[in-house]
Amino acid sequence: MEELTILLHGECSTPLYEQIYEYIRQDIIDGKISPGEKLPSTRLLAKHLAVSRSTTDLAYGQLLSEGYVHAVPGSGYYVCDIKKDWLLSEGDGESVHKKEAKSPGLSGAENREKSRSFQYDFSMNGVEWSDFSMASFQKAVKHMLQEGMEGLFDPGIPQGEENLRQEICSYLHQARGVNCDADQMIVGAGNEYLLMLLDQMFQKDRRIAMESPTYHQAYQTFCNLGWETVSIPMDGEGMEVEELKHSGASLAYIMPSHQFPMGSVMPMKRRMELLHWAGEEQGRYIIEDDHDSEFRYKGKPIPSLQGSDPLGRVIYLGTFSKSIAPAIRVSYMVLPRKLLEVYRNRCGFYSSTVSRVQQQILYYFMKEGYFGRHLNKMRRIYRSRHDALILALKDKMWAKRIWGENAGLHVLVEVASGKGEEEIVRLAMERNVRAYGLGEYVIRPESEREHPVLLLGYGGLTEEQITAGVRILGEVIEESPERENSFQRYPKNPEYRILDK
Repeated sequence: MEELTILLHGECSTPLYEQIYEYIRQDIIDGKISPGEKLPSTRLLAKHLAVSRSTTDLAYGQLLSEGYVHAVPGSGYYVCDIKKDWLLSEGDGESVHKKEAKSPGLSGAENREKSRSFQYDFSMNGVEWSDFSMASFQKAVKHMLQEGMEGLFDPGIPQGEENLRQEICSYLHQARGVNCDADQMIVGAGNEYLLMLLDQMFQKDRRIAMESPTYHQAYQTFCNLGWETVSIPMDGEGMEVEELKHSGASLAYIMPSHQFPMGSVMPMKRRMELLHWAGEEQGRYIIEDDHDSEFRYKGKPIPSLQGSDPLGRVIYLGTFSKSIAPAIRVSYMVLPRKLLEVYRNRCGFYSSTVSRVQQQILYYFMKEGYFGRHLNKMRRIYRSRHDALILALKDKMWAKRIWGENAGLHVLVEVASGKGEEEIVRLAMERNVRAYGLGEYVIRPESEREHPVLLLGYGGLTEEQITAGVRILGEVIEESPERENSFQRYPKNPEYRILDK
């Protein structure tokens, strides 16, 4: 520790040395100054605080005499290992041993963490990371260090590094049919940050239409930002345009290439209807979230809506969270040209939320072809897991209907059962399986479905785990109430361990 800034009050009746002593003493008690840490010398501290050397000598002497610090000849003063739990409470007059109290139940945060610890978690956010090519990533880091060091620690460009934006533009044009230039793109740490930028760009038009069911994180983000969200029902082709026309919304948030959570692909006719709606009035825009578009296992790739937009009314969102890894936290937004000036005037001064180092690593990861090879590898892995899940469900009497397959990282299963969604999810959790009900993603009141619908993600599970998880899930769905109660009283198979709630 070279410096210690203390606010001293010269007009106060408490002597300066005592103020210094009390400040350091309290920081040691609170753990702000760690045991073994060296304090500034009395000379340096006196110079830094603009007080006399004798003042700091007196303060340190008091700390030394009370055992808060110890002196090492020729080296200086070091903080002693004071156990806060055994210190006298102010005004108590007696020793208080403050052991960590264990509450009878778990806190909310602990409960949430506990609920995630499942042997078989069919999460839609699960991705495979054990097969990630660390060698390729290390090569990208090496390229960055060898070739991209100049200016690496400068503030950088608010929209994101130009070479990375150009590389992403090239990829989007080839893989997704997106028509854009690098100056239309903004790189940010996650879609939520990019939606926050849009919030500041659309300061007046803050009513947005969203499909129901929908991607809940986007819905919650708009709600937190104070937007008025209007839920629009979906038919077999996507958002119902007639309902959209009567909603009064000037923006629509859709996922045409692979709708989450329904897994549907919007046909060209409905896409043209939406583009026509956007072009009918000034200020109308469509936010296209290209969710899970990289992973398609059957049929031709579905091009983006943005590539079919001649009027510049589509705002395109994409991310590397699924295609590479969630920890990458790099998303991108392509703005129509008529919105660029609005962005630059209102948000152009914000620094990029992705470090230049990370951006340059990603640039070399894409430029050297590592990203393309990684993507092809992950498609093969996810396709095998997709097929394993479909096969595991195929002969199950309770799997009344399966859809949303052949793309993305999850499927939907309509369940023939007398139990409801919430009951199935709860009972499965007790059997160490995490499934998800479609009702969690509905934002519009709807008539009760005849059969419950479960969402089963497979990205983070092995084929063996998928098969085992489906088997246990089937047992939960088909069990009679008497057997369930018997199981909960006498769990015999360790594979079916009941988790504490």
